[in-house]
Amino acid sequence: MPTVTSSVWINAPLERVYAIAKDNRSFPEFMKDLESLTVVEEDGSRVVSDYVGTISAFGMKVRWKQEDVWDDAQHLCTFRQIEGDYDQMDGTWKFAELNGGTQFDSVLDYEYRVPGLGNLVNKVVFGLVKQNVDAILEAIKARAEAAS
Repeated sequence: MPTVTSSVWINAPLERVYAIAKDNRSFPEFMKDLESLTVVEEDGSRVVSDYVGTISAFGMKVRWKQEDVWDDAQHLCTFRQIEGDYDQMDGTWKFAELNGGTQFDSVLDYEYRVPGLGNLVNKVVFGLVKQNVDAILEAIKARAEAAS
């Protein structure tokens, strides 16, 4: 299963960055490839949401239902797809104070099989997933730094 890792340092306090990341309802406002997000269940630190994303390079949509579990003491989110277009998707977001700002680390494990297509398509999909993960971190960075 492919793993995508991405990190960004954000010139903003940990609590601000963490609060922006937890507020997934606002993601469509500042994440260009996210068409919609609807929270369907909330229970303490657990949030389940329906996502609709776009892959503009192919003019297609990707849909999934995701469970996020937030650990406020550790500044950690563990997430997984419950159902959707990926064969499997799960990962973590970790936030830590670093050099007067916040280090935001993302790890995403996914499986997205396209029947009958081989390694070339897998490499293209990996590239698109990596671009998307990087864009998410950059969008949260821009929002947090703009609030400074």
